[in-house]
Amino acid sequence: MKPDLRTVLNRELIVGDGAMGTFLYQLGFPVNTSYEELNITSPDVIADVHSQYLNAGARLLETNTFSANDYKLAWFGLESRVEEINRAGVRIARAAAGPDHYVVGAVGSICGGKRLNISKLELARNYDQQINALLSEGVDGILCETFYSLDEMRIALNGVRKYSDIPVICQFAVDQVGRTQDGFSVAEAFSLLRDEGADILGFNCHSGPQGIMSVMEQLEGPLSVPLSVYPNAGLADYVDGHYVYGATPEYFGECAASFVDLGTRLIGGCCGTTPDHIAAISKALSGLQPPPLAPKEVLLNESIHVAEPEPITDEGERGNGRFASKPNIVDMVKERHTVIVELDPPRDLDITRFMQGAHALKKAGADALTLADNSLAVTRMSNMALGHLVSIETGLRPLIHIACRDRNLIGIQSHMMGFDALGIDHVLAVTGDPARFGDLPGASSVYDMTSFEIIRMIKQLNDGVAFSGKPLKQKANFVVGAAFNPNVKHLGKAVQRLEKKIASGADYIMTQPVYDRELIVAIAEETRHLEVPIFIGIMPLASGRNAEYLHNEVPGIQLSDEVRARMSGLEGSEGRAMGVSIAKELLDTAMKHFNGIYLMTPFMFYEMTAELASYVWQKSGSAQAPLFRL
Repeated sequence: MKPDLRTVLNRELIVGDGAMGTFLYQLGFPVNTSYEELNITSPDVIADVHSQYLNAGARLLETNTFSANDYKLAWFGLESRVEEINRAGVRIARAAAGPDHYVVGAVGSICGGKRLNISKLELARNYDQQINALLSEGVDGILCETFYSLDEMRIALNGVRKYSDIPVICQFAVDQVGRTQDGFSVAEAFSLLRDEGADILGFNCHSGPQGIMSVMEQLEGPLSVPLSVYPNAGLADYVDGHYVYGATPEYFGECAASFVDLGTRLIGGCCGTTPDHIAAISKALSGLQPPPLAPKEVLLNESIHVAEPEPITDEGERGNGRFASKPNIVDMVKERHTVIVELDPPRDLDITRFMQGAHALKKAGADALTLADNSLAVTRMSNMALGHLVSIETGLRPLIHIACRDRNLIGIQSHMMGFDALGIDHVLAVTGDPARFGDLPGASSVYDMTSFEIIRMIKQLNDGVAFSGKPLKQKANFVVGAAFNPNVKHLGKAVQRLEKKIASGADYIMTQPVYDRELIVAIAEETRHLEVPIFIGIMPLASGRNAEYLHNEVPGIQLSDEVRARMSGLEGSEGRAMGVSIAKELLDTAMKHFNGIYLMTPFMFYEMTAELASYVWQKSGSAQAPLFRL
């Protein structure tokens, strides 16, 4: 007999398997079907997936039962087959694993981050039914995964502990803030679950490796229980009608050792991962020994130091919120280099640091401050409100992003009418990342319009015509931008898509960040025929880890091997200094081909983009702004 899973994880590392659902999707099985039903309709398919992960080096398999509960199977008319589907899932995994590998019963969150009209009693009934079916087939443990709230996790854990002392793994899907959806810190959640019988604690889904690492770094070790991590392969991108994940197997292998240093004993993969990712993890962990577990009862240190914001020293110029008397950025960029700087709205209610940044960027000579609309589907303060404050307090022109994701047609028109009332007339229309990849995965992605349609509809407001076709009594005066991702395999095809946005009415273009000087030249050549100005995106890197995260996990961003090598291992001030240096080299090339410069501020390090804005004016020989250095 195999030793108990807890015993093994107390002394060594175990490689888990990778994704089931997204891998089946890659194999051609459509979404909006029950992948768990395949346990009884196509068991050979599930067995083959298990075998591929075992051949890649996995020692622990999850059953294909993530959504095999009464509530979710009822969507497909399968609620009467809960026990059959779960038991079949265990038998398939057990047959594939043989006597030497572990099989854990996968139990996924029923709520999935959404506010469902289902009582705690009904949740408990669902979990009890599924867990009993899994236990009846002799699993080696239960894995409760992708839970967003502590309250629901405790219900599932209690469902196991009522019937068995089997090993239980509890994994949360949390964002980088490190809190459950019902407001508990990871420290609090882990401590409560440990006391109530959880044996292994960890994270899966929602985030790629860097996102999970950032939460784990808030936990002070060594820890008294083993940790498990099953990251996504970065954020999903939607390409040619399919969801794709960008994090490579090689990147997963590099991250695996870092997870071990943070106390992880069980490492696998979630959405987007494949047998190749697991093979890379297995290779990276070969020969590694984990740090010892702490014998003490104290599990975590919750004290996290947050630096006090610096006082605002530059009052800046005060504006009246309207810029009708000033040339717009399209007129500016035709005459000279023009700098737009992005500064993300905060994720909390403290705007002190943000306003400091706005003042500093005004002093450094930025022509406009652009504010994203809950980028990466992460909830941030209203960019409309902050844009108005920026115009009043600093005199900087606000350029506001508006995403199709969060508002229906009514909300978008209402929003645009509000912009007009506030004198905010520069906007960037974007599709927006799907809500399920953000910090509130239960939120709905609206997408009443495409990015092409939203551009066309906003320009319709300039004719004094509402989205409904009714007259608005006066005309708006919006200057509308469109986004462009040049980090693609076929640049020519991307330019063709861009031409459609221009045909829809886009007045200017802002690109995703570019980190390759040759690509900047190629963009200039491919877009030379376009009549609208392009603002080339430059985002200074803050550290080596930041570089790897952007390259491997964020859709639409690709770094050159040279840039990644130069950033490798650099953190803190050294990393930011190198990031600024690389950005200046990119600017040297960009300014030869483009008047439009779009600087993006990483992690609110506005000093970096202020120095780069000042560098643009020095290089162009303009007295636009004084020298600004870190």
